Amino acid sequence: MSTPHRVVTAPGLAPPSGFAHAVVAAPGTAVYLGGQTAQGPDGVIVGSTVPEQFDVAAGNVVTALAAAGGSPEHLVSLLFYVTDLAAYRASLADLGPLYRKHFGRHYPAIALLGVAELFDPEAKLELVGTAVVPG
Repeated sequence: MSTPHRVVTAPGLAPPSGFAHAVVAAPGTAVYLGGQTAQGPDGVIVGSTVPEQFDVAAGNVVTALAAAGGSPEHLVSLLFYVTDLAAYRASLADLGPLYRKHFGRHYPAIALLGVAELFDPEAKLELVGTAVVPG
């Protein structure tokens, strides 16, 4: 997946895998996406495992971005808030294909943060994104 943004790999840092060191956004309209959990259309959390919830939450990010006129290649930043880092690490083999299903092989600046809990007690993760839609 091609992106209009310039992805930067910083010399002297470990090579990035599944994220970018930095992204220089192309001119356009900034879109700030609210946190997306695995909520279904009825507001109830879907799925009981990290991969199941990631699949729904990532789909929700793409849906919200599309409603604002963007698509995954316009993402410049993603934050992953996870309540169980050990479960997330144990699910990496399943998460890679799910990431690519929703975001392709576009890897913006990404951070993964362990948190004690999220607003919805059933939620295992929440994704927050920033995009710049060329324009």
